[in-house]
Amino acid sequence: MKVANKKKIPTLLTIFFVVLAVFFFVNETAGTDIYSKDGDALEETKNQKEQVIVEETENKSPQLNKTDYDSRLLDLANYKPPVPISVLSTTTDANGVIVEKYSTTTPLSSLVYTSDKNVADKNALWPKAQPYPLPGAVLPFKRIIAYYGNFYSKQMGILGEFAPEEVLRRLAEEKAAWELADPNTPVLPAIEYIAMVAQADAGADGMYRTMMPDGEIRKAHELAKQVNGILILDMQIGLSTLEKELPKFDVYMKEPDIHLALDPEFSMKSGNRPGTVIGTHSADDINYVINHLSRIVQEYNLPPKVLLVHRFTQNMVTNSSRIAATPEVQVVIVMDGWGSRPLKRATYDIVIEPEPVQFAGLKIFYKNDLKPPSTGIFTPAEVLQFNPKPIFIQYQ
Repeated sequence: MKVANKKKIPTLLTIFFVVLAVFFFVNETAGTDIYSKDGDALEETKNQKEQVIVEETENKSPQLNKTDYDSRLLDLANYKPPVPISVLSTTTDANGVIVEKYSTTTPLSSLVYTSDKNVADKNALWPKAQPYPLPGAVLPFKRIIAYYGNFYSKQMGILGEFAPEEVLRRLAEEKAAWELADPNTPVLPAIEYIAMVAQADAGADGMYRTMMPDGEIRKAHELAKQVNGILILDMQIGLSTLEKELPKFDVYMKEPDIHLALDPEFSMKSGNRPGTVIGTHSADDINYVINHLSRIVQEYNLPPKVLLVHRFTQNMVTNSSRIAATPEVQVVIVMDGWGSRPLKRATYDIVIEPEPVQFAGLKIFYKNDLKPPSTGIFTPAEVLQFNPKPIFIQYQ
């Protein structure tokens, strides 16, 4: 019996230790699994939070800085705040001595602010109340400095006169000059390409205009991209209509950095051949273009378009007071007549200052503005003395 008992003891001990080892192994493994699952849960929660942050960031709509927008408009309009007025009054004290007293009052501001339109001045023409633009608007946060022309013609502007490298070099020089003259307004370089050109020949359809090939327009776009600028496509419709010609530009207007210009001089409602008389666009014509571009901006979720309208006579743009900008389209009336500085300034004072629309622009001719009796072209510092200050400058 004793021998038999001695043999059973180690067997039982062995079984006991085996069970004990299995117990600890199972618990340790279970603990590891629990820890792993908890870790995965924590990691998943972290990832979910990070995803929410990303989605919130992506879904957060950019906002227009209306305060900065209004401030820049007032600066362009050369607005001066009311100056306090000192008033002298006299009284007589108990001893019959006349006592003089001064009091200071500040006149009420003439500025009008609304929630949906930019600031306006009740006592001045500029700035005119127009709808605030959508976020991403170029104007008035940047001044556009554009080089103009057509690659096929040396006479139509600097784009066709020089090689692309020289064009960009000169444009960079103008950009630097404007940044020096007005450090508070960043400069956005632009290529304004005449994409539809009025012709002396009637053409197959008798409309006296021709559309430039897509390759040439893309070439102009690439030129603008090289200087981180924008492309502006200019329309000279001849005897045709905006309703017929504007849709041809839709493929380009879908691009966020391509904008549009109208040249009423070559819109021949009279039926005359382009170049024989000065053409015209009405406010209805311009509003049609504004509404057309607005739909494109809405459909493709684009930043606002800039629409230039060239003008150097009153009849080139009729009923200008009815031109209505939209949140999707910013309108610039550009005085593009040539001549001496006094003549150009006088023309600006006739066709721009008294007929406010939204923004003002000026065209400078490197050659024509130097014809006698001219003694020189406007410098940036001189242009900044205009009222209102141009936010768009075009060089030809």
